Amino acid sequence: MSTLTIGKVAAQTGVKVPTIRYYEDIGLLPEPARSRGNQRVFEAAAVKRLSFIAHARELGFGLEPIRELLNLADDPGQSCAHANEIVAQHLKAVESRMKRLRSLKKELLNIVHVCANNGTIKDCQVIETLADHGKCLSHQH
Repeated sequence: MSTLTIGKVAAQTGVKVPTIRYYEDIGLLPEPARSRGNQRVFEAAAVKRLSFIAHARELGFGLEPIRELLNLADDPGQSCAHANEIVAQHLKAVESRMKRLRSLKKELLNIVHVCANNGTIKDCQVIETLADHGKCLSHQH
């Protein structure tokens, strides 16, 4: 692969053009070379880096952990212990989020079961329960 314009890079990686520019602005992507027409032209390494960022974002990593991982990737001779630490922290956050989502699912199932499409909005348990978080916590719908 030779060089690609920002539009082709966006199409290839699934990352929108404004997001690519943003990643350049915050230093996650190096500033690309410019063509004679002043268009950005990206080399294969930049496309690979952008693909890494996009995949990490899809997996829920924040920009700072991604920056740390990219910095580690830029120095491939060092130990991967810090990379493992970053991933372990992310895993812990994902597990916490999953626990909260399981709890949310349980509450939503309970609300749906209690309401069961009966009555009118003025007496709707869905509306009442969502308006009063205490009702979710007490499980007394």
